[in-house]
Amino acid sequence: MTDAFSTNSELVLQRVLDVTAEKAVHCGNLDEHYQIKATCHFINDHQFKKVALQFPDEVLVDSIAIAAEIEKGTKAKLFILGDTSYGSCCVDEVAAEHVGADCIVHYGRACLSPSRRLPLMYVFERKPVVLETCVSSFRELYPNRQSHVILLYDVNYDHINDDLLALLSSEYPNISASTLHVDGELCYSHGETHGQHNVSSSQCQNGDQVVQQFGRQFVLKSGQTIEDYSVFFIGHEGATMTNFMMTWNRCSFCSFDPVTMTGRTESISINKALMKRYYAIERAKDASVVGILVGTLGVANYLTIIEQLKETIHRAGKKSYMFAMGKLNVAKLANFLEIDIYVLIACPENSLLDSSEFYKPVVTPFEMEVACNKKREWSGEYVTDFRDLLPGGSKHVALANPDDLEDGDETDVSLITGALRMTRFSSSEPVSSSHDSSLVLRNQALTVANANTAATFLAGRSWQGLEQKLGETPVVKALEGRKGIAIAYEEEPTIDRDH
Repeated sequence: MTDAFSTNSELVLQRVLDVTAEKAVHCGNLDEHYQIKATCHFINDHQFKKVALQFPDEVLVDSIAIAAEIEKGTKAKLFILGDTSYGSCCVDEVAAEHVGADCIVHYGRACLSPSRRLPLMYVFERKPVVLETCVSSFRELYPNRQSHVILLYDVNYDHINDDLLALLSSEYPNISASTLHVDGELCYSHGETHGQHNVSSSQCQNGDQVVQQFGRQFVLKSGQTIEDYSVFFIGHEGATMTNFMMTWNRCSFCSFDPVTMTGRTESISINKALMKRYYAIERAKDASVVGILVGTLGVANYLTIIEQLKETIHRAGKKSYMFAMGKLNVAKLANFLEIDIYVLIACPENSLLDSSEFYKPVVTPFEMEVACNKKREWSGEYVTDFRDLLPGGSKHVALANPDDLEDGDETDVSLITGALRMTRFSSSEPVSSSHDSSLVLRNQALTVANANTAATFLAGRSWQGLEQKLGETPVVKALEGRKGIAIAYEEEPTIDRDH
């Protein structure tokens, strides 16, 4: 009788299932499309024993065929990572460490954020591009042959870079072609170290400037800034292009979609997008309780930015709580009504989360710093990579010293509610106390700070969860319950269906 409702757990682990794989999308061209030989060389040269193969959802259909081909050329034990902890563009080092992997092979689109724990190889899909159509669209979009243009592309179109540049460089002498470049000695692409793609010293003569950002590297001519260039992006509209447009928002953008084989001038209103982000900054200024969402465990220096945000939020007189919940959705964040606003720590492409459907807004670390750091002012410049905000980063701004602020700097008017809000600053170290206190030490004087913490929010709720009511519930004698099944309990009268 017991076996009918439960089975031995050991039998589940020992059970062998016959799996019928779906027909692979690129079954006849796996080696060229997914660089099978280069992957085998990478594994064999480094003598890796356990290898994690990370696939995005759209490539999972080919995962079994790819793993089978790699097993033929190596002696390594392979593990397929099909459901990443966070975004599929990021390297899931946490899942790889769960299986004790020696390295990771990442397939598909990638944000190229640097990782530090395990050796890594990127394998990009070699998606087809009709070069003649792409070049024709470029000429239509840039009739002036002296235009200064930066060529950017999605990582899956990396293989056309040299051929495209050869077709355009003779007509357009001011083209700057980008190459892929990832920080770290343990990152490889198709079996080659990214360091081999560094810009040569001859390209940096006469004061030329080398720009390295978002895993891309390109050269700006002497006396030119990135604002003097237009950007031609090859790929579909998505998180990668949006990240570029928000960061270099003073550049004009054109794009070519290899799937639809059409080129166009991007007409998205950057100013409108920036105003939406500035509205989120004003919401962050009004907030009293901030939730720090950990959206990555693989991007380098994520722990450093967490500590920096904690200090920044505390110095602004706000309370912070940290959440690690994997992939975000509306239902998860709606469980915490006491949180006024969330700040998401993730890779640059996943940081720009559209939170219009969320109960509370979700901002980026840069937006939270604008709201809490008096020395950082909003100028229209936007930062999506949180590593630029850290000490030593190109956009780092040290926190303001509370003793150096004038009295007028402590008050502000909310642009959302129109009410006068008090900006409170505390010492660099949190006030230690055995109980939650609303007293903050500043300038050797005690100032009342009405901190709306999660505890005070819970105390004001009409329902606070399951209540024990100790001593209030009367003790009753145990009674015998009903017997039988729900459709016919034994003590219920039976009905003669014939009559």
